Order: sequence, then C-alpha cells, then structure tokens
Amino acid sequence: MTTGSVSHRRADTRRNHERILAVAAQSIAAGELSFNTIAKQAGVGVGTVYRHFPTPEALVLAVYEREVRHLVGVVPGLLDSHSPEQAFRTWATDHLTHYLMTKRGLAAALQTASTAAGDVAAHAYQAVLGAASTLVEANIRAGTVRADLDPETVLRGLSGLLHLDPDSDWQRHAESLTDLLWRGMAADGARGPDRAL
Repeated sequence: MTTGSVSHRRADTRRNHERILAVAAQSIAAGELSFNTIAKQAGVGVGTVYRHFPTPEALVLAVYEREVRHLVGVVPGLLDSHSPEQAFRTWATDHLTHYLMTKRGLAAALQTASTAAGDVAAHAYQAVLGAASTLVEANIRAGTVRADLDPETVLRGLSGLLHLDPDSDWQRHAESLTDLLWRGMAADGARGPDRAL
C-alpha cells in the first residue's frame, strides 16, 4: 500500500468522523439518537458509525466535546476580524446561542452517560469561561466595557440564552438579550453604535 493511499484513507476517516459528529449534533439537539438515522444522513454505513463511536455514550460525549472545541476555537478568529465589541456580540448571538441550544438537547443524553460526563461538563465549563474571559478582557483593553467586569458573571448573564426556543425567532431574541447585557457591561460613553440609552 502506498503512502498516498494511506493518507487518502486517513483523510476519508477524518471526514466521516466529522460528518457523523455534525449530523449527530443536529439529531441530539432534536432529541433523537438513532445510529441508523445518523448513518443515513451522514452518508455512511451504520458500521462506520459504530467503528468511530462504539456506544451512544461515546457519541454523545464526542458531540459535546466537539461543540465546546468549536465555541472556544472561534474566539481568536472573531477578535482578528472584528472589533472587540462585535466579536463579543457575534460569539454570544451566533456561536454561544447555537451551543446552548445544542447543549439543551445533549443534557438528557448526557444524564444517561457514565460519570465521565461530569468530568467532561466541568472541563467544558472552564473552557467556555476561558473563551468568555478572552472576549471580556479584549473589551476591557479597548475601553468598551467596565474594567471591573467579572467574566464569570457575564457568562452567567448569557446563560439566559438557554431559554431560547429554537423554533422561534431565536436570533432576534439572542441579539436582544446580548444587547441588554452589553448595556450593563458598557463603559460610560461606550454603548456601541446606535445603541445609546
């Protein structure tokens, strides 16, 4: 077997792995966890799903970890391409909101997982808090928010996004909640464009 064919097979394996996780995230968020359905929607055989994730618990934990990695990993790019305020708002209204809506579906599935789920959830919270801290600190340096802000308090404020209904106009509601929180966070004279009280 040539090195090229090994590399191609590994690339296929990685693509299958990612497709399965992406489809599983949507399925779990909708309250379903059927390996047959996930395999069909991912365009792979059910045996491929089982090779990657031998148990439903393994799949649920992998989806949860994937969602957290994405939520944390997107922060540097947002800060590179947006102002600190816009990076915070985009992270909250797009990425954090999506994560929390997915997590709501994952919560029931995680409850049936082993005690490892507790460790994963604790690690996830610290990772998300780290991402929120990075965004808050960038805004403190930019002078757009108060210097005494506690990132954990900000994250608790954003937890209201958990109550959004994915079948409603959730994006508008996410933006409204983020705007309300921002008004409490903003430094005097830095309430954002067209958002003066």
